[in-house]
Amino acid sequence: MSVPEEEERLLPLTQRWSRASKFLLSGCAATVAELATFPLDLTKTRLQMQGEAALARLGDGARESAPYRGMVRTALGIIQEEGFLKLWQGVTPAIYRHVVYSGGRMVTYEHLREVVFGKSEDEHYPLWKSVIGGMMAGVIGQFLANPTDLVKVQMQMEGKRKLEGKPLRFRGVHHAFAKILAEGGIRGLWAGWVPNIQRAALVNMGDLTTYDTVKHYLVLNTPLEDNIMTHGLSSLCSGLVASILGTPADVIKSRIMNQPRDKQGRGLLYKSSTDCLIQAVQGEGFMSLYKGFLPSWLRM
Repeated sequence: MSVPEEEERLLPLTQRWSRASKFLLSGCAATVAELATFPLDLTKTRLQMQGEAALARLGDGARESAPYRGMVRTALGIIQEEGFLKLWQGVTPAIYRHVVYSGGRMVTYEHLREVVFGKSEDEHYPLWKSVIGGMMAGVIGQFLANPTDLVKVQMQMEGKRKLEGKPLRFRGVHHAFAKILAEGGIRGLWAGWVPNIQRAALVNMGDLTTYDTVKHYLVLNTPLEDNIMTHGLSSLCSGLVASILGTPADVIKSRIMNQPRDKQGRGLLYKSSTDCLIQAVQGEGFMSLYKGFLPSWLRM
């Protein structure tokens, strides 16, 4: 055995398989974050579906019978009408989604940074490269995770269907995957992927650019140093910008994923993400694209 091979064997696993380690660590961190913030995600999804104008075409009276609720009233309503633990309904596919998305995004970003873009001559990694790399990594990670996102959104709406007297669509996570695959094929698992990757690109762009810009501004123009306070304020601002940019695409994505489908798996409400956008604005007003904004921002 050669000396380099011997030295490599003595290295810790995290150094020998760095990308695999980053994938696993990102997945574990994402799982903890998902469990802690999932009630906000569920509340956001329920808010995004409220007052959906396109349901009127199917003769669904839910739009008229359900008064609009804000974030707090929606969360309290779920607890009172469905039970406290229902705040985590759909958390299993959400964890699957975050493991795939966060891990895939991290590995893709590292590869782009080290192999495709590379650092400049002074070992500095320019902001524009971070933004482009982050957007591309987010798009790839979100595309891979789309089937889990689809199941998550549909399972989050099961409690509301039960309250409205509608039959439940799934018995569990694996039954949901199997049913969607049987009805729509492989293509059916990627329903809503266009607005989904648009949201990922916009969120990553807003997050990365705002975070670095705000942090540098605070360090250079205020008494604050590069500490946890600076990072916290930067995250608050970056989450706000990311939510402003990404929420409209998130609303469209959720509605396309949750819409009823025919036996061939084709949507009955919307022909495309553009059609969903037009119907939402015409039937509910422009601000309908920002339903669920507050829990989305708080979660980020």
